[in-house]
Amino acid sequence: MKASPTQAIPNILLIDDNRNGLIVRKLLLEEQGYHVVTATDGAEAFELYQPTLFDVVVTDYRMPRLNGIELIRCIREREPQARIILLSGVVEPLGLTEENTGADAVIAKTANEPAHLMRWVKRLLNRTAPRKPARSQKAVGQARAAAI
Repeated sequence: MKASPTQAIPNILLIDDNRNGLIVRKLLLEEQGYHVVTATDGAEAFELYQPTLFDVVVTDYRMPRLNGIELIRCIREREPQARIILLSGVVEPLGLTEENTGADAVIAKTANEPAHLMRWVKRLLNRTAPRKPARSQKAVGQARAAAI
C-alpha cells in the first residue's frame, strides 16, 4: 500500500514481547508501506498510544506488565473506536474471540498469520462504521445461556 502525495501513510502501533516476532511483523507491515512504531509490553504501548497518532493497534496477548486484553481495555476507555487486532498463540485453548477480548480481530499465530494480519489491517483502515462495544465475559455467558 503506497500512499499518494495527498494521503497520509497509516501509522500502526505494534506490540509483542518476543523481539523476533516484533521485527518480522514490523518488516512485513513496512514492506506494505505502513509506518510502524513498536513496544515490547502493554504498559509501554499504552504510554505511546494516542488516538491521533495510530490508525491501527496490533498487540500480542501474553506480555509482561499489561497483557493484550488489559491493553485493549485501556485503549477502549480512551478511544472506543480504536482499531485493534489481537495476536496469540493460544487463541483456541483460551477461547479468545472478538467478543471476549474487545479486539476487532483475533488472529492465531500460525503459518497463515501474515496473510490474515495484512487482510485485517487493510480491512480496519477502510472501516467507516463505528465498532460495537466489547461485551464482558459475563455478558457473553448470559447471551449463550439465553440462546439455549
